[in-house]
Amino acid sequence: MATQGKKPGGGMTVAEAGRMGGKLVSEKYGAAFYERIGKKGGSSTAERYGPEFFGKIGRKGGMAVSEKYGAGHFERIGRRGGQKVASLIERAKQLEEADKHPEPEVRPVERIGA
Repeated sequence: MATQGKKPGGGMTVAEAGRMGGKLVSEKYGAAFYERIGKKGGSSTAERYGPEFFGKIGRKGGMAVSEKYGAGHFERIGRRGGQKVASLIERAKQLEEADKHPEPEVRPVERIGA
């Protein structure tokens, strides 16, 4: 395994090299590239292990998160998500109403014979 420290000759660390390589790939191919290879990897994994594999690793991840943050974590983030959705719906309704009833244009007062 490669070390994470500086090389004696003044070279870059493994982390720095990885960051630099990732940045170059991102600049060259863009976000669509990562989306494409992600889908390809997901399809390959589904073919190899079957759809139940994703359920298994999802449960495993959920249990790890529950152990780390406590049982109420999912309830808290669910409530936060629900509040966010409710506020977005309310904002959309307000914008829709504003479009139906635009405020009248206020013109500056014109003085005659001044």
